[in-house]
Amino acid sequence: MYPLAEDSYLLEKYVKKYAKGKVLDMGTGSGILAKAALEKADEVLAVDINPEAVAHAKSLGIKALRSDLFSNVKGKFDLIVFNPPYLPSEAKEDKYTALQVAGGRKGHEAIEKFLKQAKSHLEKSGKILLLFSSLSGDIGKLMKKHGYKARKLGERKMFFEKLYVYELFI
Repeated sequence: MYPLAEDSYLLEKYVKKYAKGKVLDMGTGSGILAKAALEKADEVLAVDINPEAVAHAKSLGIKALRSDLFSNVKGKFDLIVFNPPYLPSEAKEDKYTALQVAGGRKGHEAIEKFLKQAKSHLEKSGKILLLFSSLSGDIGKLMKKHGYKARKLGERKMFFEKLYVYELFI
């Protein structure tokens, strides 16, 4: 399971602000974002490919489902939250540990796969909260390529990177 770090806390701040209606926490990990969404949302679904993360979310009283991105997700959401694996890296360690941080060779392959699939699960007035790193490549270009409009909500300068939180909408 992904350990809590600065990226989780940065995104949590915006989840608390924007959560409403039906919320999907994609790649829930520790469940911190799903738990934050529960404070304001009518319904929260936590999704992760790692069965341990799904079991942990359920132990917190959160509705959870095992899925590789949207493969087992049905329905549309008012808010989709994603703290993806975003570091440039090939997944070479154990499968679940690698998937927590390795965003692919360029750092954005997981994000691009998410952006391709997310639209069909977003309500017309829905939003996506996406966190990514300055090391992830040109995410703005990917957002445009997949037809999203975006607005930067926040950023945090770290030792070797900057973390960004963007709001995406159609």
